[in-house]
Amino acid sequence: MPIVNRVADLQAEIAAWRHDFHAHPELLYDVHRTAASVADKLKTFGCDEVVTGMGRTGVVGVIRGRRAGDKVVGLRADMDALPIEEASDLPYKSTMPGKMHACGHDGHTAMLLGAAKYLADTRNFAGTAIVIFQPAEEGGAGARAMIRDGLLDRFGIQKVFGMHSAPSLPVGEFAIRSGAMMASTDTIDIELEGVGGHAAWPHYGVDTVLVGAQIVNQLQSIVARNVDPLQAAVVSICVFQAGQTENVIPSNARLRGTARSLSPQTRTLVEKRVREVVDGTARLYGAKAKIAYTPGYPILVNEERQTDFAVSVAREIAGSDKVTTGSPPVMGGEDFAYMLQERPGAFIWLGNGDSAPLHHPAYNFNDEAIPAGTSYWVRLAETALAV
Repeated sequence: MPIVNRVADLQAEIAAWRHDFHAHPELLYDVHRTAASVADKLKTFGCDEVVTGMGRTGVVGVIRGRRAGDKVVGLRADMDALPIEEASDLPYKSTMPGKMHACGHDGHTAMLLGAAKYLADTRNFAGTAIVIFQPAEEGGAGARAMIRDGLLDRFGIQKVFGMHSAPSLPVGEFAIRSGAMMASTDTIDIELEGVGGHAAWPHYGVDTVLVGAQIVNQLQSIVARNVDPLQAAVVSICVFQAGQTENVIPSNARLRGTARSLSPQTRTLVEKRVREVVDGTARLYGAKAKIAYTPGYPILVNEERQTDFAVSVAREIAGSDKVTTGSPPVMGGEDFAYMLQERPGAFIWLGNGDSAPLHHPAYNFNDEAIPAGTSYWVRLAETALAV
């Protein structure tokens, strides 16, 4: 079955919703306008139940099939934007300074709304479809907040699925893999204490700029020489703050960064070695180091059977030759991983075409991807809850 005909007819309406979300981006949990719009639409569609305020600002819609059934499937979209100044001349460009939808969440939300409208109207399934609109994916762990608020248990969700736009993947195509698909996202925060002094007499001090530079260099040895070459890991220091003027050696410095991995064993190893390298390098130069290593999003792992199921649905929509089943894992993170820790399911990429990359100020979700993405949600729900 190709694109669902009635979904194709809804494309302009779904695109209009997306443009509205794009013009009014909101960050993290502060998605009040977006959530209110989503809830109003779900009520208008005739959802059996619409719950707001889950995970602070999340919205959940319940759609029951024409026939009774004990199966319950969850479909999830994210609503939040990013703290980026948009660089585009779109007629619906962001009206909020310093905020924009640079990761496609406007499209994710609009497509799931389109699927909800279709499913609430047709109800050609047995059981219950739960549409989940989540806040704070971009660093706020909104998925975890919704789970802690009882999302999965309250609605009896048995399987859960997610989708994300993918620049460089042709429009209308899908990509997925079984197993680890996206990385864990841990945070490194290092505070260095040395001995400040005049730049002309460095031998009287302990230079935290030098110590910090050595730590940055030595941390790169972890991936190069401690991690199995057949495994994947990233250690990136992205903030280095020290000093105020050109002739004073600073007594303090701060470094911040991220560590990523695709297996629990590698994740544990990287943390151990980061701590050892920071402590040992600081002591070597006579400085003191304090490190805060904070676990972030878990590794996103697609369950094998549900991945196969997602592939079969995607192939119905796009055709077998338009679905990549061995998509390489990526080192980006995604908090849908929390849901996949609790329930079997799968996360899939939807082609966005030749666009700017994610988190780029010129990124824009491609409206031409709407029919494929919305049809995927529709067919996934109808197939998982087949009469």
